[in-house]
Amino acid sequence: MTTVDTAARARAAGWRSWWADGLEAAVWLAAVSGIAFMIADGSLAYAQTAADWTYVVGRALGIVAAVLMMAQVLLASRAPWVERVLGHDRAIAMHTRWGKVAIVLMLVHLTIMTTVTASYDGRGVVSQVLTWPQYGWWMLLALVAAVAFLVVLLTSLTAVRLRWRYERWHAVHLLVYVGVAFAVPHQFLEGSTFRSGGAAWWFWAVLWVVSLGSFIIWRIARPLVTLEHHAIRVEAVDRLADGSTTVTMTGRYLDHLRARPGQFFLWRFLTPGLAWQHHPYSLSAAPGDRLRITVKPSGDGSSALAGLTPGTRVIAEGPLGTFHHGTRTGGALVLVAAGIGVTPIRAMLEDCGPEDDVTVVIRARSREEAPLLDEVEALAAERGARLRVVLGARGDTWGTAAEPLAVRDLVHEPATTDLYVCGPRPWAQLVADDARASGLRPEAIHLEKFGW
Repeated sequence: MTTVDTAARARAAGWRSWWADGLEAAVWLAAVSGIAFMIADGSLAYAQTAADWTYVVGRALGIVAAVLMMAQVLLASRAPWVERVLGHDRAIAMHTRWGKVAIVLMLVHLTIMTTVTASYDGRGVVSQVLTWPQYGWWMLLALVAAVAFLVVLLTSLTAVRLRWRYERWHAVHLLVYVGVAFAVPHQFLEGSTFRSGGAAWWFWAVLWVVSLGSFIIWRIARPLVTLEHHAIRVEAVDRLADGSTTVTMTGRYLDHLRARPGQFFLWRFLTPGLAWQHHPYSLSAAPGDRLRITVKPSGDGSSALAGLTPGTRVIAEGPLGTFHHGTRTGGALVLVAAGIGVTPIRAMLEDCGPEDDVTVVIRARSREEAPLLDEVEALAAERGARLRVVLGARGDTWGTAAEPLAVRDLVHEPATTDLYVCGPRPWAQLVADDARASGLRPEAIHLEKFGW
């Protein structure tokens, strides 16, 4: 690896970090701008009593909540420019974090506005809620949105979420988009800041067009276009000795997808029982005229893949994620996988060149439970990569009881080494923490964690 290549990678990593921070800052700038428009419309001039000031605070919280809702929709839209800047995992993590804050703020906004307005009108809170017809149909939609948000918030609590199957939780979680759609009209028809036209109206309208437009284009229109344009179909289904299933797919113009080894797609197999589900599976081989995934049965959806028949049509949303060679920041490369986390690691190893300084670590309970291990061994031999297969029960490190592992023992120059880790969420985080303690830079630690 030349010094020029390493320097170029470092600069590219710096730009990605700058754009990611800039995108997050833009969200808060939009919220501040919305409050500035509220102040500019003279809201503070009429605030005299404690109730008046509480009302102003309620309006401000509603604006911040709405901006965070816009950001939440945008982050989940799978827009390519968001994916390239943040990566799918970081985008969804921000979507989840901001979504909870947005829902709480929206409910506080509703409580304040209802309570203060009831005090102005001399009514009780319940009576005030029931007066929605005098405001218009959009207030009824806003109330329905509030109920949807409350349901999503309650089902997002860890104690509730862990008791549900992913498919059921995801179906309920889609209510957040119903809530967003129902909450928008009252902002333009009842919200005094944005209902009067002018710069404030256009500012708010552009934000919603970018947010909802991205969602419609990339979450709804693009998968349908992909289905027809690429005509992806299952070519073969193979059961592996460890119980995993490999699905190989063909289609038209697959190179136009611009997928990279290590990335994943959200797969929807158009067959009874699976057509209404989509699941994230990484490519287990470098993409070419075929796409291949290898899946460990861990739930209803993943278990059903073994029953797919050749010819089944497939919708593939993606490619997604920044887990690929394009996000490398240095020269040396360490690839670490546990269990079915081997899939993107195997694909990245296949894409390594003779100039790459590569170390591969495969962690599994036994050789019989290590999917694709024979392929990894063959590729490592072909690419001249150092391969370490660690088998056995869990120990005090992210290795095994018999063979402890530490990142510092795998790298010679932490300042110029990239680490790619894929495996169960707690285990992958343990490897990442060890990498930071070993001197690797945060931007050089790339995680692909599975679990929900």
